[in-house]
Amino acid sequence: MGATTERGAAAAPANFTDVVTRFAPSPTGFLHIGGARTALFNWLFARHHGGRFLLRIEDTDRARSTQPAIDAILAGMRWLGLDWDGDAVFQFARADRHAEVAHAMVVAGHAYRCYMTADEIAAQRAAAQTAKQPLRIRSPWRDRTDAPADLPFVVRLRAPQEGATTIEDRVQGPVTVQNAELDDLVLLRSDGTPTYMLAVVVDDHDMGVTHVIRGDDHLNNAFRQLPIYSANGWDVPVHAHIPLIHGSDGAKLSKRHGAVGIEAYRDELGILPEALGNYLLRLGWGHGDAEIIARDEAVKWFDLGAVGKSPSRFDLKKLENLNGHYIREANDARLAALVAGRLGGQADTALLTAAMPALKPRAANLIELTDATGFLFAARPLTIDEAAAPLLAGEAPTILADLHAALDAVDDWDTEALEAAVRGVAEARGVKLGQAAQPLRAALTGRKTSPGIFDVLVLLGREESLGRIADRMAA
Repeated sequence: MGATTERGAAAAPANFTDVVTRFAPSPTGFLHIGGARTALFNWLFARHHGGRFLLRIEDTDRARSTQPAIDAILAGMRWLGLDWDGDAVFQFARADRHAEVAHAMVVAGHAYRCYMTADEIAAQRAAAQTAKQPLRIRSPWRDRTDAPADLPFVVRLRAPQEGATTIEDRVQGPVTVQNAELDDLVLLRSDGTPTYMLAVVVDDHDMGVTHVIRGDDHLNNAFRQLPIYSANGWDVPVHAHIPLIHGSDGAKLSKRHGAVGIEAYRDELGILPEALGNYLLRLGWGHGDAEIIARDEAVKWFDLGAVGKSPSRFDLKKLENLNGHYIREANDARLAALVAGRLGGQADTALLTAAMPALKPRAANLIELTDATGFLFAARPLTIDEAAAPLLAGEAPTILADLHAALDAVDDWDTEALEAAVRGVAEARGVKLGQAAQPLRAALTGRKTSPGIFDVLVLLGREESLGRIADRMAA
């Protein structure tokens, strides 16, 4: 596992006994779907092995890092049930430690001061473009000892230039890069601030991270970071680079595919956290034919061996189908509270709770579920939508008059007695039950579709039901 080398490019990984994983988002925006899956896989791997899952906020980009983004990431993690061990680590606060390591590497000969000017770097970039080759900075200061005084410099890694490095990736398998393809990356900028490449390695080491599980867009970074471990004599974590999530068209998931932030799935699409967690789990990982996987089962079953090498395609329809399952299984009081929060004001949570058994089987998300409760709180006379209006035409008013009389005579206002009364009217008029139920539904809800009509009658109660029917009866 980890890395093997020729010509000493990186140290081999230690045989870790205590598993420590980490999730390290940059707080420059929302918690991305891809990041959420990475966090989930790290969380599950740590919990499966009885280890620790750590959170590090990589806020070194001071111009783009914001407190609202940090708050959104933390809220998204909590919403998904991904608790972390200990306090979150903020990378920017550790800048002095990062610089300390870089200066020690200079003293030990594993890094050097580079005085290349912007013009010299631009010339190398132009030459690479002309040769149609990737830019690899070759600094003339790598082996010079005549360092000028009082001139700005950066600290560069003295990367290996011969041989090859192989990472035994737990997902991708063995991956080899020739060391000649690596350049001497910058560890400290000219203002003394550390770069991402240095900070990540130092933080992972200091935090005791044993397994680096991240997107495969970081695979190239791994080869550039390994020499930093080797230079400091540090154990190399096990690496596992998971494929990225693609949109339905096979391209990397982006805003043009729709919502990509966790809060959008929660707030705008009405997805439950357990549904999103289950769906993300199945994006690139599987356990036999299991589709519905509870969190405790996921902890029991998860390991890196079942993570696929190919990108997964995000399918919103599949997510909504899964979400519908979790809505049907959810506690009624919990759903009522979620819907009440969306309705605002003083929603009757007791009524919403009572309505959930009738409403939730028809809803794929909290948006639909909230919309379905509208008839419960509508003021009289109801607004009739366009699709329902034809149901109240023709003989409908007289049918409603008969239904009003029959229902008014019901002693026990329950579904069984109410159904018997409506059936009685249908039989007396020589029509099918649906021909009586359809105008009744339109009168009670203002819509063409609704939960079972007898459930609607019970939920609205005698007085409200009879009042709504009377509003649509013939004069």
